[in-house]
Amino acid sequence: MGIFQKLSTLMRSNINDAIARAENPEKMLNQVLIDMREQLAKAKQEVAVAIADERKLRSQVETEQKSAHDWEHRAMLAVGEGRDDLAKQALLRQHEHMERALSLEETWRRHSEETERLKDSLRALNDKIEEAKRKKNLLVAKQKRAQAQKRIHETMAGLNDQSAFETFERMADKIEESERRALAAAEVSESLSGDTLEQQFQQLKPANESVEFRLLELKQKMGLSLPAGESDSASRRLGAGDRDDPIVRDAEIEEEA
Repeated sequence: MGIFQKLSTLMRSNINDAIARAENPEKMLNQVLIDMREQLAKAKQEVAVAIADERKLRSQVETEQKSAHDWEHRAMLAVGEGRDDLAKQALLRQHEHMERALSLEETWRRHSEETERLKDSLRALNDKIEEAKRKKNLLVAKQKRAQAQKRIHETMAGLNDQSAFETFERMADKIEESERRALAAAEVSESLSGDTLEQQFQQLKPANESVEFRLLELKQKMGLSLPAGESDSASRRLGAGDRDDPIVRDAEIEEEA
């Protein structure tokens, strides 16, 4: 099982375990992301080792190729000096280095391809973790919204309970009934006190006319001249007022008799 397969299995295990425990979703998602980052760090270390091995192999290939080139140059020098025996030995060494260079180069190429795949997988894994982080934020926001909706629902359920409102209305009715009874009792007490006949006559006098009558009296007392229409009206009102006086009314009756 490769490193990324192990990491994927571990991540799925952590997520499933968090879901199974059904604990605080935000806390568990944060912990899962922490585990993912820790595993990603380990994966980066192993990929770094693979990259170092790849570079080491490439360096060995270059060293062998350089050695092969050096021995070929020595063989050419030996031929130039007429030392074919040394040239043959140099060519043998050159062949050995070339064989090792070819073998190492093949190993290095395979290792390089695997390293590139690891690097691609590492980048993809990092992108998935970043996506998981963004999704975590969305899930946490959804959870908070769900909790808020639950609280609102519970509050609305409490507001829909009419018992408290019914009690309030009953108390308000009782208070208003007490107020009505108190006003009625005061009205009864007032009606039974004082001269009832006088009260009845007082009720017959229009309030506005009484005020106008007093105003006219005041103007006449102050010696103010009144307009013709208002003067006639005042005379009639004053005359009517005198006739309302019991003494004046009795004198008028005797005069007529």
